[in-house]
Amino acid sequence: MDQGEGEAAVAEVAVRVGTELAPLEIPVTRTLIVAGAIASRDYQDVHHDAELAKEKGSPDIFMNILTTNGLVGRYVTDHFGPAAVLRKVAIRLGAPNYPGDIMVLTGTVAEVQEGDAGGSGHGSEPGGGATAVVRIVGANGLGKHVTGTVTVALPNPPSPTSTPSRPSVSGRPA
Repeated sequence: MDQGEGEAAVAEVAVRVGTELAPLEIPVTRTLIVAGAIASRDYQDVHHDAELAKEKGSPDIFMNILTTNGLVGRYVTDHFGPAAVLRKVAIRLGAPNYPGDIMVLTGTVAEVQEGDAGGSGHGSEPGGGATAVVRIVGANGLGKHVTGTVTVALPNPPSPTSTPSRPSVSGRPA
């Protein structure tokens, strides 16, 4: 029974305002950039053709917003567990992600709204799961690549599967 109580305590800590998510380092490779563009059906040449990107004034190909959006969503659900449901992702791009750089995603829980037994229809699942708003920053060698917030519905009780620390990921798309 102590283990169950411990799991509940871990889950409770994971949804407190001010909780910081473990940083995630993502190597920005050509393969990640091109695969993300293809997967999101973004065939703009600046995401796969270095020569054409240079002709348009960019030093190289760069990551598209849909790939960034997917990486941000994956970062949040990796922290809160597989039962967490993204409700809203609101991001803004800044410095481009070019091949050879590393993007480091960080996040902080900015807001937590407890659910109710009937489900309020405001992001809470029926049964009372909480909703959290996480502020996200993804920085690379040029500065902030992405900033924004992610609203996530958490299971009831919240999943104790959050990962307090994790290794860097490979350059493969998420």
